[in-house]
Amino acid sequence: MFTGDDLKQIQDRGSSAKVVEGQVERFRKGFPWMKIVSAATPSRGILVLSEEEAQKAVRYYEGAKMDGKCKFVPASGAASRMFKDIFSGLGKLQTGEDPGPDSPLGKLSARIEEFAFYDKDLFGVPENSEEYRKKTAVALLEPSGLGYGSKPKGVLLFHSYADGEKRTAFAEHLVEGQDYMRNEDGTVNLVVTISPEHTQLFKDALEEVKDAYEKKYGVKYNITFTYQDKSTDTIAVDTQNRPFRNENDVLLFRPAGHGALIYNLNEVKEEVVSIKNIDNVSNERLLGTTALWKKVLLGKCLELRDTIFGYLRELDKCTDPCGEDCRRLCDKIEAFLDKILCIQLPLTPNQKDRVELLRSKLDRPIRVCGMVRNQGEPGGGPFVIAGKDGSSNLQILESVQINMADERSKDILAGATHFNPVDLVCCLHDYKGRKFDLLKYVDEDAGFISSKSYQGRELKALELPGLWNGAMSDWNTLFVEVPLETFNPVKVVLDLLRPAHQG
Repeated sequence: MFTGDDLKQIQDRGSSAKVVEGQVERFRKGFPWMKIVSAATPSRGILVLSEEEAQKAVRYYEGAKMDGKCKFVPASGAASRMFKDIFSGLGKLQTGEDPGPDSPLGKLSARIEEFAFYDKDLFGVPENSEEYRKKTAVALLEPSGLGYGSKPKGVLLFHSYADGEKRTAFAEHLVEGQDYMRNEDGTVNLVVTISPEHTQLFKDALEEVKDAYEKKYGVKYNITFTYQDKSTDTIAVDTQNRPFRNENDVLLFRPAGHGALIYNLNEVKEEVVSIKNIDNVSNERLLGTTALWKKVLLGKCLELRDTIFGYLRELDKCTDPCGEDCRRLCDKIEAFLDKILCIQLPLTPNQKDRVELLRSKLDRPIRVCGMVRNQGEPGGGPFVIAGKDGSSNLQILESVQINMADERSKDILAGATHFNPVDLVCCLHDYKGRKFDLLKYVDEDAGFISSKSYQGRELKALELPGLWNGAMSDWNTLFVEVPLETFNPVKVVLDLLRPAHQG
């Protein structure tokens, strides 16, 4: 399958022929559909808190002990998708076709002054004309202007403030972090995943605000930039599932999606980690709501941690697995797993095996995921699924993991009440204070195959199990409803005109 030059290329990338051959075989075999038991809903699977319960969770967080905490921000993607419609409009203009004032480009140019990146010297005064629409697109996207078409989302100006300050998405994460992730010594730790070619852009964006924010908020920022390892890239194949080669007859490898970031997360030393995408930020006037519910998730995660750790320590004291005390403890743990985590266990042949099964289910990484009411936004959703070992558990699934040809699965998806905004809190240490090896809890059967193109040629790409999907498949999971106001993603540039991003 591979030539000598291929093998050297694979080795130079930090991979092996065996791994790449396995990837090609995965294209041929595909991925199995997830076996859905039900959608997670407020009646089973999603915790809906009263105001009093939410405040109790905040107090629990504020009084809890932990071995360090940090904010983990996936930010490696370029903003090209954010400007897809604007690129399209510019392309039409360059071929003599005006997309018109009602097109995304037309709306952008008509309201250009409302964007934080507006500069009157660069964009001029808005006019309803083909010439002005072209000028707007060029000034925004091309290197001769802002060059936003090739920059990462994190360094784009998202918000303007009354005092004249303009903030990038990255800057808003710094502001968020000082509120709900501040350590007792006043430090704030952020791990930001970026592409190597964007390093200087992020360093410049940090340098621009770091001193001012540290003085304003009374904190000290510890920022770590980390990169998606090239060895996690996956080979592309053609439509016949043969290794795809570029115009120079060299194998084509592609980044394997956010699932590759489990390797980066596995390097985090802190016990408690908050995860939120780079584009999910809002104007600081909404920080009170954002921070409150992040603290709620932190509190529920630490409360769950302490409950699980308590059960594990009690199991350690079970010297006689068949004794009555141990049986009662096992009954209690099983009821907890079923009620709180939707884990229903298969029957075990004897009491000793039952104890070991319960221990294995408890002793694993923990995550608490915020879920918002379904408003038709794109993204995965919360479900109860049947696991490979015969037990059920809570998972976040993407629609591509669900067999839409199966009427029952299709009906369950249609009746889902919530979706995943990527708002997680994780506990990465075990009850003895040791770091979990997160790579041991990945479901390799939960990846994706997607259709892409390269210079006009069709290809198939392989994505590793998603960071909050298959990469966390074997974690203990709790879903908590959070307000829609906490979810303000910027998927396209016009999203910046929504109220959450305006002053």
